[in-house]
Amino acid sequence: MANLKVNFCGVEMKNPVVAASGTFGFGKEFDEIYDIGVLGGVSTKGLTLEPRLGNPTPRIAEGHGVILNAVGLQNPGVDVFLKDDLDFLKSKHIAVIANVAGKTLDDYAGICEKLDGKVDMIELNISCPNVKCGGMAFGIKPESVREVTKVSKSAMKKTPLMVKLSPNVESIAANAAAAQSGGADAISLINTLTGMVVDVERRRPLIANNTGGVSGAGVKPIAVRMVWEACNAVDIPVMGMGGIATAEDALEFIIAGAAAVQVGTANFTDTLAMPKIIEGLNAWLDARGIADINELRGTLRLNGTM
Repeated sequence: MANLKVNFCGVEMKNPVVAASGTFGFGKEFDEIYDIGVLGGVSTKGLTLEPRLGNPTPRIAEGHGVILNAVGLQNPGVDVFLKDDLDFLKSKHIAVIANVAGKTLDDYAGICEKLDGKVDMIELNISCPNVKCGGMAFGIKPESVREVTKVSKSAMKKTPLMVKLSPNVESIAANAAAAQSGGADAISLINTLTGMVVDVERRRPLIANNTGGVSGAGVKPIAVRMVWEACNAVDIPVMGMGGIATAEDALEFIIAGAAAVQVGTANFTDTLAMPKIIEGLNAWLDARGIADINELRGTLRLNGTM
């Protein structure tokens, strides 16, 4: 079988397939269906300093090939995570990535300080479109991306910092470079695009929040393009995501330059999506005589080039 192991920011992962934040909780429910120890890692539900109840319902709506969500970072708070969930994830011998968010710069610094040295990596969520303050407000302009990254990184001494970028920006390359200049050890993208679904009978949005984050298979071409642009703008590792449901989807991101990938919405439509992707990666590589998945990273050849 081909080697699927990857080294991401010094974190050794048995394969490049990671559960995306917000679609996997803290892994316990999925572990009742299959051993989540087969994964490369888990990015936790978005954590904040204090517990959050999230947005009013309805918070989920379906579109063609996509879903919209406006959950609003509902979570039990970082202290509960540290007490009740971290040990379980560590027992699975996978990369534990804590996804974190805040309303202020001090919030980001505070939660990063609490988690430093306790998890394998921190994923800075500056791209959530479904909260009224903080979140994506820090992820729109390069200047604010750089600032929140710098403040968060300064609060950490042991743990690699990965910054999750928003696609709702003028230049993903500029924001990726800003994260790197702020001290990020890696970046991840894309978070959801902002969208709306309308109930034509009521003539009102289906989601109580009016707009929501769009994810799913329909966003994959946008995500692949943005990951490719980001990979060409930075020298730090990139974790790609957006519409991945098959091994071939994951390979698109890796060939475009991503060192690892996250799988999100596919977990809702097929609870075994990630084990199937891992098996599919092995089968694809073996069928082509490729010994190591890392050989594919960044091998995209544009049309018109040799």
